[in-house]
Amino acid sequence: LYMSNDTYFTALTIAGSDSSGGAGIQADLKTFSALGIYGMSVITALTAQNTKIVTDIMAASPKIVGGQIDAVFEDIVPDAVKIGMLFNAEIIDVVADKLIKYSPKYIVLDPVMISTSGSRLIDENAINTLVTRLFPIASIITPNKLEAEYLTNMKITSHADLLEAGNRILKTGAKSVLIKGGHFNDSEMTDYYFHDINEAPQKFSSAQISTNNTHGTGCTLSSAIASFLAMGYEMPEAIGNAKNYLSSALHAGAQISIGHGHGPVNHLFNPTKLKIKKI
Repeated sequence: LYMSNDTYFTALTIAGSDSSGGAGIQADLKTFSALGIYGMSVITALTAQNTKIVTDIMAASPKIVGGQIDAVFEDIVPDAVKIGMLFNAEIIDVVADKLIKYSPKYIVLDPVMISTSGSRLIDENAINTLVTRLFPIASIITPNKLEAEYLTNMKITSHADLLEAGNRILKTGAKSVLIKGGHFNDSEMTDYYFHDINEAPQKFSSAQISTNNTHGTGCTLSSAIASFLAMGYEMPEAIGNAKNYLSSALHAGAQISIGHGHGPVNHLFNPTKLKIKKI
């Protein structure tokens, strides 16, 4: 799981920092480490936040974002890249330009727009830039229900709506889409993987876990998908293994709360007990 020909599998996260440690860059690096991946980071914004609220955001300059990407790719080429919070159009343009230049094999794009606590994490005007610049080069887009509704300008209240939303996102030029089921009122957590407008989506289901500790679940899932892609798994297997990891992390952290709001999952439960589909 950890090495290929005596070399670490590597992954880069391009995202915002979470001062409370449960989401963003911190969640991504914890996930990479738990799964045996050597993780690197490009910080796009600093946030003042905890498990209850985001109180302030300061975007990094586009120049330093681009400089961080150059520094990584000119030395340690990542096997996969995960993208999270980008905040504004200028940062999105720099990230797109650099990733087009370096052309990593896998790009997992989590279109982070609104935090678990309800705080907006991206400029309104940046959404169109995100769709036009990054969707076409991403290997997979991983919106939750609320983000999928925002991206498609429609409400998702039925299975038919879900199918329409997934196909609308594919029509933007996205190679594949995983609409996450955490915001549906289902007995199971079912995510829907769209990769062909002419085919029904593939379902990935797991048991619903009763917990308030859900801070950073989207970041964790997307960085886990990037981890398994870095190891060489095909996309469906990467999604399935990542979902198993997230479910285990949610279960391990369900009864132990950190903070007074939506606590984090337990990223560093004993992952050697994780059921992983072998290559």
